[in-house]
Amino acid sequence: MTQTYDLIVRGGEVANHAGRGLADVGVIDGKIAFIGDLSQASAGEVFDAAGLTVLPGVIDTQVHFREPGLEWKEDLETGSRAAALGGVVAVFEMPNTNPNTTDPDTMADKLVRANNRMWTDHAFYIGGTHENADYLGELERLPGCCGVKVFMGASTGDLLIADDEGVRKVLSNVRRRATFHSEDEYRLVERRGLARTGDWTSHPEVRDAESAIRSTRRLVGLAKERGARIHVLHVTTKDEMDFLRFHKDVATVEITPQHLTLAAPEAYERLGAYAQMNPPIRSQDHVDALWLWGMQQGVADVLGSDHAPHTREEKSKPYPASPSGMPGVQTLVPLMLTHVANGRLSLERFIDLTSAGAQRVFGTANKGRMAVSYDADLTIVDLKAKKTITHDQQASRCGWTPFDGFEATGWPMATIVRGRVVMQDGELIGKAHGQPVRFQETL
Repeated sequence: MTQTYDLIVRGGEVANHAGRGLADVGVIDGKIAFIGDLSQASAGEVFDAAGLTVLPGVIDTQVHFREPGLEWKEDLETGSRAAALGGVVAVFEMPNTNPNTTDPDTMADKLVRANNRMWTDHAFYIGGTHENADYLGELERLPGCCGVKVFMGASTGDLLIADDEGVRKVLSNVRRRATFHSEDEYRLVERRGLARTGDWTSHPEVRDAESAIRSTRRLVGLAKERGARIHVLHVTTKDEMDFLRFHKDVATVEITPQHLTLAAPEAYERLGAYAQMNPPIRSQDHVDALWLWGMQQGVADVLGSDHAPHTREEKSKPYPASPSGMPGVQTLVPLMLTHVANGRLSLERFIDLTSAGAQRVFGTANKGRMAVSYDADLTIVDLKAKKTITHDQQASRCGWTPFDGFEATGWPMATIVRGRVVMQDGELIGKAHGQPVRFQETL
């Protein structure tokens, strides 16, 4: 090939739908133009990927960047900075901000705030409420919207649709796949009294496995009744995995790295509030089921970090006054590559969960695959690099990670978004130029 490219990623091991092997990636106008031998081609910029592995760009489909209204925890710039440093090329951000993202004005406001401030490409969820349920079919088609998000169990913020009639109304009006935090609010309310002050090991007792499976059974039943597609976020229980594997016709599934890596009670005894999130970190038998059914048997469709930071001061409150949520967008890649290095996860499955899965579930346009004519989104990693995750590395405004001291094998070395090198060797490059993600169902 004698053509001149804007960028050539040269000499790396490319891993994509065609398998794994040494190849170059040529980029023109932000799109992949050729994958193969470009040794005779020239380019305005050459990235030397020798010794590294070139992956389709990692998409994190669940983050909470807290802007507007909660910027002391995080904002769109700091959250996307953490994402880019972690090898993530695009994020889907949640609606439980202040104000909530529930109408055209609040969606437009987020897009304006993101412009020239976010280092990664981005999309935003519309929050489903009793008040806007009739209009969700229109709202989910707004530019920059990745879909509708519904909280069936209360978490951080005040978005909540706990009742079947409310969920039924949402599912009757949406046309895209709707996304759900699935915990039964009625059972959560009944069990609040089980919280033991200052004892985080009681968190998975308050928000027990029955709270999750009860909600998910209701949700799947309503989806089948209405002929709707659903996406169940952060599935944590063996009960749900055993159930959802028989309902893949309507339900796709997300798992988080922390629910695959941490287990109760040890995580709570060691980390206290830093292990507190909703749904909870659960016991090892649940973790084992996530690995067996979710990862190895293919029930899980995507990995999302559920990046949800709170300040150290907020986390220092005794349970249950301490808020639920932990950062994770910057540590998703090294955590999961460590599982790859340890033989628990194949690199191909990692790719499926972090790029192809997002395309299948959400219908991204020109994203989620390393192929000619797709956006030149690349996550370049060193599969053999051994590094320790620390608080000090975290770009998130909260400045901490539950994985401080974790010995990782596999590390993001560069993040390329639409043909621009955004991060290399732990340093951000240039200026923030993230753009809204487009979706096939809204074109």
